[in-house]
Amino acid sequence: MVKAVRGVLVECEPAIKSILVHIDSTHHNEFIIEDLDETHLFVKETMLHLLKQKLEERLKETYRPEEPLEDSE
Repeated sequence: MVKAVRGVLVECEPAIKSILVHIDSTHHNEFIIEDLDETHLFVKETMLHLLKQKLEERLKETYRPEEPLEDSE
């Protein structure tokens, strides 16, 4: 018997998509239903909010504000 799953089409830049795919793979493929192309994913509707949270956490971990340049004197 076929079971339908509600999903949401997500469009993002390729770099963000690669992070989303990595998050999905480390969580036993709980989020992504289908990887469509380089900028589109089909994501489980019920998991979209959690996936956004995981992405924000990941981006905060890797974000490094520019440090001021040292004086060349």
